[in-house]
Amino acid sequence: MNANLVALLYLVSGVLFILALRGLSNPETARRGNQYGMIGMAIAIGVTLTLLSFNPMIIGLIAGGALIGGGAGVVIARRIPMTAMPQLVAAFHSLVGLAAVLVAAAAFLSPEAFGIADAAGQIKAISRVEMALGAAIGAITFSGSVIAFAKLNGNMSGAPILLPFRHVINIAIALAMTGLTVAFVLSDGAASGGGHLLWYITALAFLIGFLLIIPIGGADMPVVVSMLNSYSGWAAAALGFTLENTALLITGALVGSSGAILSYIMCKGMNRSFISVILGGFGGDTAAASGETETRPVKQGSADDAAFIMKNAGRVIIVPGYGMAVAQAQHALKELADVLKEEGVDVAYAIHPVAGRMPGHMNVLLAEANVPYDEVFELEDINSEFSNADVAFVIGANDVTNPAAEDDPSSPIYGMPVLKVWNAKTVFFIKRSLGSGYAGVENPLFFRDNTMMLLGDAKKMAEEIVKAL
Repeated sequence: MNANLVALLYLVSGVLFILALRGLSNPETARRGNQYGMIGMAIAIGVTLTLLSFNPMIIGLIAGGALIGGGAGVVIARRIPMTAMPQLVAAFHSLVGLAAVLVAAAAFLSPEAFGIADAAGQIKAISRVEMALGAAIGAITFSGSVIAFAKLNGNMSGAPILLPFRHVINIAIALAMTGLTVAFVLSDGAASGGGHLLWYITALAFLIGFLLIIPIGGADMPVVVSMLNSYSGWAAAALGFTLENTALLITGALVGSSGAILSYIMCKGMNRSFISVILGGFGGDTAAASGETETRPVKQGSADDAAFIMKNAGRVIIVPGYGMAVAQAQHALKELADVLKEEGVDVAYAIHPVAGRMPGHMNVLLAEANVPYDEVFELEDINSEFSNADVAFVIGANDVTNPAAEDDPSSPIYGMPVLKVWNAKTVFFIKRSLGSGYAGVENPLFFRDNTMMLLGDAKKMAEEIVKAL
């Protein structure tokens, strides 16, 4: 294929990726955005395949890999529940990071095949820079994503694991990696020279990936998922330089920059410093204290109580959280909202930026249940409306509705913007128990005079309320 045509098609795929991101920024255009992304990826893969020499072994390896990977992707996509989507994303990020490490290793071992060798057969200096960065970022992404997956999937505790002198250790490793990278770039890059330095850089990067994510607690996991997404993008961009592939470079830069912007937005939504999230655990001091549960009495209601009050309400604001995702209660909740609207009740949904386990988690679930987009509002658009609401109906959104964020300076979530559901006349809170949320911080909202706890499974409770209505 003509080189100019290849460059043009890669540019077209890059534009389609940009349009995909633009489409995904709004629920109404998300489906079209996904379609743009799929078309762009199909073009990029098709063009790349045309550049290969027709070698039966190479074609067979590529076809086999595509069938295995594509088959696994189809099975996972059909079987994975929405509650497991955050850990699935973390797992996919780990694969991108590992791919970056493997490509860097392949380029190091066979520079001629990648076109990065000079006349003397040595790896070019600029290629050594790309190789070291790609391997380091990829290794950090892989090991960090593995820890994030384990925390999100429950294979290890979501509480921060705070190692002594962790900041000193991380700084020492970072300085060592920097020094080794400089030494590798200044060397000839050959295995007989300074080539072994690449393996040291990769090993230290794997280690620091673990050390960076282990001390991060559950409350900061949405930021971690977004941050790892950004890392995987920069790793892909480094591969684009090494492989001299424009489409991969554009894709990696888009993912890396959009992930970084999203991480900033998440930190802003949590009133958190991005640097503090990366360098230390959140909720570590309260994790041990979370075992001391409050013994004050609570008002416990029933589905009949909730149905009677909401039927006679003028406005109900529904606040979905991870409890809705676990119970897959979005369809029952949509049915409940439809019944209330038939009774003349004004219904709206309030979404916190970090509700659930990843950005946009609640929006996707509500879209799956065909909740009208114009009924879904972000925190800054609806927070002032709770004082005008008769009922705030909270489904498992524990940490993002905690009043301690506003009135308890000793709380680890103090200063974090939260949904002020307590300003409503009545607060119904569906939870399986009175336990603390994912951040390990107890919610004093449970014990307020205008709060009524509806203990039980969210889906079953919503269905019972519908029947009562």
